[in-house]
Amino acid sequence: MIDIATRVWNHKWKIDPIVRSLIDTDFYKLLMCQSVFRNRPDTQVRFSLINRSTHVPLAHLIDEGELREQLDHVRTLSLSRGESTWLRGNTFYGKRQMFRPDFMEWFENLCLPPYDLQRVGDQYELTFEGSWPEVMLWEIPALAILMELRSRAVLRDMGRFELQVLYARAMTRVWEKVERLRGLDDLRLADFGTRRRHSFLWQDWCVQALREGLGDNFAGTSNCLIAKNRDLEAIGTNAHELPMVYSALAEGDAALAQAPYDVLADWHEEHEGNLRIILPDTYGSEGFLANAPDWLAGWTGIRIDSGDPATGAETAIRWWQARGEDPTGKLIIFSDGLDVEKIEELHRQFHGRVRTSFGWGTLLTNDFRGLVADDALAPFSLVCKAVEADGRPTVKLSDNPRKAMGPEGEVARYKRVFGVGSQREMEVVV
Repeated sequence: MIDIATRVWNHKWKIDPIVRSLIDTDFYKLLMCQSVFRNRPDTQVRFSLINRSTHVPLAHLIDEGELREQLDHVRTLSLSRGESTWLRGNTFYGKRQMFRPDFMEWFENLCLPPYDLQRVGDQYELTFEGSWPEVMLWEIPALAILMELRSRAVLRDMGRFELQVLYARAMTRVWEKVERLRGLDDLRLADFGTRRRHSFLWQDWCVQALREGLGDNFAGTSNCLIAKNRDLEAIGTNAHELPMVYSALAEGDAALAQAPYDVLADWHEEHEGNLRIILPDTYGSEGFLANAPDWLAGWTGIRIDSGDPATGAETAIRWWQARGEDPTGKLIIFSDGLDVEKIEELHRQFHGRVRTSFGWGTLLTNDFRGLVADDALAPFSLVCKAVEADGRPTVKLSDNPRKAMGPEGEVARYKRVFGVGSQREMEVVV
C-alpha cells in the first residue's frame, strides 16, 4: 500500500502529475462520448468551470503557472496499449466490446483540445471550446486538477509527521464509515468520487478500503483507471450533459419539450440492462416522468441526483406503479451528496420496496472536514458544465433550484415549456 503522506510530502518537488491517463475519468463520460461520437459528432460546444462555493478563492490558493503546467500535461496524454486493450476487450455491464472499433480508433488518436484560462478576482475562468466529443473529455481531468491543487496548497506547509497524523485520522474516518455500512443487508454501493476527490491516491485508497470492508456489497468504481488497475467493475451510465446540449440544439418549444426523450431514444438503441437508467431531473423530475413515453417505464431504473432523495424515490415508485410496472424489480440509484447517515436512512426506508444502489462521491473521497485549521480542506462544490452548444446557451433547472444554470430569460422559457412550478431550495453540499 502506498505511503500517501510521504507522496504528498514529495509533491513539493513536483514529481507527481495529477492526471496521468486519459482513462483517469468517470466511466459515464466514455459511454456518453461514444454516444455523442455516433449521434452528434459535429456539434460545437463550450464548457466552463463553475465554482458554486465562491468563498473558496481558487485563484488565491492555486498558482496559475502550476495550474497551466498540469493542464498542459493532460494535453500530452494518449491511450497506452494496455488501456486500449482493456477498453476494447473487457466486459462492461455483461457486454463485450462495449466500445465500437470506430470510436476506439478515434479515441486512440485523441489529443485534448486547447483551453482558455483567465484570472478574475479570486477565481479562475477556465473554458474549453471545440467539437463535443473532444471537449467533453476535459470535464473530469479539469476538476480533478483543481481539486487536488487546492489540497496541495493547503498541505504545502505541513511537516512529514503532521501529514502522517492527518492521513491516519482521515483513514480512520473512512474506515469507521465502512464499519457502519457493513450492518446494512443487501447493500449495493459504488465509488462515484472522481470529480471532486482529494487526490487520485486518496481515491484509490478509499476504493481499496471499500473493497476490503464491504466485500461483495461493493459494486465497483466510476473511475476507469482505478477499475482497470484494481480489476473492479467500472460503474456509470449517463449525465445531465446530454439533455442539456440536445435541448440547446432544439428548434422551437415543441422540439425542446421532446429533446430529453430524444437523448434516451438514442441511448436505448445502444444499451440494455443496467445501463438503461433514467436521469429525470435536468428539467424537473415530476414533469419529465408525467410526459415520458411508455417505453421508458420498461427501463431498469432511475438515478436521483438532486432535490430530496426520499421524495424523488417515492415519485419514481408511484410512476412505475401507474405505468403497470412492479417497483420491487426496479433499481433506484441515489447519488446526490451522500454520506453514511443518509445512506443508512435511505436504505432503511426503501429496502425491499425497490432495488437500491448508492453512488458515494465527494464525502467518500474528500471528507477532511475539521482535520486542519480553519477547515481549509472541507469539500466544496466545483463543476465543469456545457454552457453553450452551436452558439446557443444551455440550461439546467434541476429539482433543486440552487443547482439551476443558464441565462435568466432561457431559464424562464424552459420552466414554461417543461411546466416547472415552485421548487424547494436545498443546500448544495457538494
